[in-house]
Amino acid sequence: MQNPVKVLINVVIGLLLVLLVTVIVVIGQPTKTSYPAKPDFKELAAGQERKTAFFNYMSQLVKINNQTILNQREKLKNYREQANDLWWWQHNYVVNRAQEYGIELFDVANSNDWDKLLNRVDIVPASMALAQSANESAWGTSRFAVKGHNYFGQWCYKKGCGFVPKQRNAGAVHEVAKFASPMGSVKSYMQNINTHLAYKSLRQLRQNLRAQNKTITGLALADGLIQYSEKRQVYVDEIKQMIRYNKLDNLDTAEY
Repeated sequence: MQNPVKVLINVVIGLLLVLLVTVIVVIGQPTKTSYPAKPDFKELAAGQERKTAFFNYMSQLVKINNQTILNQREKLKNYREQANDLWWWQHNYVVNRAQEYGIELFDVANSNDWDKLLNRVDIVPASMALAQSANESAWGTSRFAVKGHNYFGQWCYKKGCGFVPKQRNAGAVHEVAKFASPMGSVKSYMQNINTHLAYKSLRQLRQNLRAQNKTITGLALADGLIQYSEKRQVYVDEIKQMIRYNKLDNLDTAEY
């Protein structure tokens, strides 16, 4: 016959383990974020009414995603300071973020790896994001925005991943990407800016502003968009003009 005291102890230990696992699972669940309802931009009068609704809506999505990125950045900065004493779950968090931002072989003991990661995990100025989304989606009324929630003209390269452009060049295989929601488009756009080789110079401009403790603005980073469009410098100038004309630089606050 088993010792009743040992049986009781084993039961208590088992219950404590179940409770610990439950707490870990609950804490690990992502918090569900509620997003604002999307207006029907085509139903709004072209001009100031549509423009105001578009900027109000998109600015909320941009702010939410920038805050998520900023939270990641602050956590990574804290983990960097204790890189030699990270718990296994903290180490996994860092490695997962590195992979998410296109860095496959990340070494927590390598200072250069940390510099590269923090160069990528950073905000995209609201003025630039709003100007580009307005430009690329015709103020939310383009076919790709209405039917595929694509507000930034993103491409994809897997057959059936999106819409085939009507004027696609012979031999080209790209499609205009579809997203499940407008936020999906915003997240993809920021991920593209933060990881693609084409925007390495933009990220360097941003890093320089960080080093000088200056506000990260769309006007300052727009020069790094030279490869975003086939129009090259003409596109950069268009984005800058849209920022200035609509006074979008007022959205680029020092809080980031």
